Amino acid sequence: MDFGSADSWGAAIYFWIIPVVLGDAIFPPIPSEMVVITGGALSADGRANVFLVVALSALASWLGDMVVFQLFRRRLSHVLDRWRWGRRVHSGIHEALAKAGRSSTYGAIIGARFIPGGRLATSAAAGIANVSVRGFSLCAGLGALFWACWLVGLGYFTGSATGLPFWASSLIGVGLGLVIGVVVGIIVTRRRGNRSPVVEEPEPPLP
Repeated sequence: MDFGSADSWGAAIYFWIIPVVLGDAIFPPIPSEMVVITGGALSADGRANVFLVVALSALASWLGDMVVFQLFRRRLSHVLDRWRWGRRVHSGIHEALAKAGRSSTYGAIIGARFIPGGRLATSAAAGIANVSVRGFSLCAGLGALFWACWLVGLGYFTGSATGLPFWASSLIGVGLGLVIGVVVGIIVTRRRGNRSPVVEEPEPPLP
């Protein structure tokens, strides 16, 4: 694959979206936003189908949220502790909960994914709080669709407005998205403080 070729990326972007966005649900450092924004930039360049990029991004985001939700709802998060990588992921989940708070309201399920770590923290908190599967699934689906439309739209806009190569448009889109996400995160954190309405039950020690 020629990483500088728009044609190569246009053919491969569909295969990158699902695993990267799914992985980001559990391990936020995975750059899912960059991949989705790149899909939008490639769509502006006529190298990808914008509707397919949105659909795949939303589907992968919803699936990832459901995995995290079920993991904590069924109290299976301790399974991660059996492996070194799992302990890192588990630790990252608790760090995300500490930073983003543990609000499990339906509004938070939809909107918290737009701030750093919010998607992971809210999905885990909803599982801990035993939010109904149907309610979480619906809100996660709506949030995933809004999130996908926002990021793909950001990539499409920067690609159309700048006329730069897709990779440059993607970097500009990622920069804008990060700035907006950080600003929103600061506002939300200051308003919500460190209050945590959900208390995680202690898990039994491993045999």
